[in-house]
Amino acid sequence: EAGGGRREAGAAAQGRLAAGLLVNLAASICIVFLNKWLYVRLGFPNLSLTLVHFAVTWLGLYLCQALGAFAPKSLRPRQVLPLALSFCGFVVFTNLSLQSNTIGTYQLAKAMTTPVIVLIQSLAYGKTFPLRIKLTLLPITLGVFLNSYYDVKFSLLGVVFAALGVLVTSLYQVVGNGSAGGGHVPHAALLWAPVAPGTLKRRVSRPRREEAG
Repeated sequence: EAGGGRREAGAAAQGRLAAGLLVNLAASICIVFLNKWLYVRLGFPNLSLTLVHFAVTWLGLYLCQALGAFAPKSLRPRQVLPLALSFCGFVVFTNLSLQSNTIGTYQLAKAMTTPVIVLIQSLAYGKTFPLRIKLTLLPITLGVFLNSYYDVKFSLLGVVFAALGVLVTSLYQVVGNGSAGGGHVPHAALLWAPVAPGTLKRRVSRPRREEAG
């Protein structure tokens, strides 16, 4: 019975994971198409749309934190600053990339995030990767290059924004994983840090004083 219970619990966990991935995929696709529609049909200002993104992100994180989905963690200012700058940069530049490129080019450019992360970790942190992993990055890089070269709506400015978006997104991923301290800080709490850095430490330190009392 114990073994059967564990199998059922494992199957339920996998089902929740699969459902979460599907919801995330569907939401991501809808957001991209909605953003592009706002740019093309309504001429929605990029700065205003970025502000909306930050506001909705803050609201979503606040609700998740209030419901106990994650616990905010205290980080030192020197940890929050690069995280906040890279977070803001990747939102801004990816929005500019979507505005200046077709959806296909925008999505394919984002695929370059993984090769750039590997490059940053190799050069800046001396991390090594197996040859088979490096070889899998070649078709990704080649595919992105060929798509950009033969794109019927090629835009040099769009390529610049896409490249900056990939670079800053990769930096955000690397900095975020470093700030996570090997998994001790949930990624949701890390996302809360750049969105609401002024409230981060206060929300964490108050329960600690109450526990000490």
